[in-house]
Amino acid sequence: MTTQATASAAGNVTVQRVSGGRRKKPGHHGFAGFLFTVPFMVLFLTLFIAPLLYALYLSLFREQLVGGTSFVGLENYTDGLKDAAFLDGIKRVALFMVVQVPVMLGLALVFALILDSGKVILAKLFRVGFFVPYAVPTVIAALMWGFLYGKDFGPFADIADKLGTNPPNFLGENLMLWSIANVSTWTYTGYNMIILYAALRAIPQELYEAASVDGAGAVRTAIHIKLPLLRPALLLCAIFSVIGSFQLFAEPQIFASIAPDVIGKAYTPNLYVYNLAFADQRLNYAAALSFMLGLVVFVVSYLVMYASRRQEEAR
Repeated sequence: MTTQATASAAGNVTVQRVSGGRRKKPGHHGFAGFLFTVPFMVLFLTLFIAPLLYALYLSLFREQLVGGTSFVGLENYTDGLKDAAFLDGIKRVALFMVVQVPVMLGLALVFALILDSGKVILAKLFRVGFFVPYAVPTVIAALMWGFLYGKDFGPFADIADKLGTNPPNFLGENLMLWSIANVSTWTYTGYNMIILYAALRAIPQELYEAASVDGAGAVRTAIHIKLPLLRPALLLCAIFSVIGSFQLFAEPQIFASIAPDVIGKAYTPNLYVYNLAFADQRLNYAAALSFMLGLVVFVVSYLVMYASRRQEEAR
């Protein structure tokens, strides 16, 4: 097939003459490509942007017994800043994040490095075994661990009974947050391990060969080659984990039915917003708190990225 470029009389429009007499304008492919994005854009606007705008609209109003719905501007947001239950929930999940995320990512990193060492027997089975907890629905995982944590039933209670001691009160006020952290760690360690392992497999083999020629052992190779090149993947996992920490919902909701005296309706911000919206029917205030929680997640995520970038620049 041969093509021949011709110019219009004005000299501004270029067309292509294809054998067979057909002409094609340059913008044809661009418009066709745009049409392929239309289904995504429709779903994105309908299922993401529109609900956000509607929630923002709701947050500016308030349902009142006298007078019905009235516009209150930013009053719901100022009330949120003074809401002790909401602020306590933010502090609780922040503490959860500071402790649980480093432990989980540390375990995921160790397991990924072990897998990548090539010295693990049945590595595929090992990899699948650690990923399986992520495939278990969060509600099922919480129910399972709730049984394991039981003070009067479950394996821990049986072991303590045989030893003649009292079992730890995993669902008590002092240990509840860390019991939830254990469930999250059990669930998401394998998920993060797979991400880190995939990043390790993408490292060029030539770097390992050069390190071997220089006499570097497995530990030095991991410290000076693998870990520096894993920083982008670790940052990605950290951001996902930070967002997940502030969205903590399913585990405390399930454990609330087991230990209602410990987990109240405002134990985590997400649980508080859920109860405000669907139990107390305070949709407007719940919408405002949702945006405030989103802002907190954005700020913390930005700080994590900023700290990582500053650390990278300092090296």
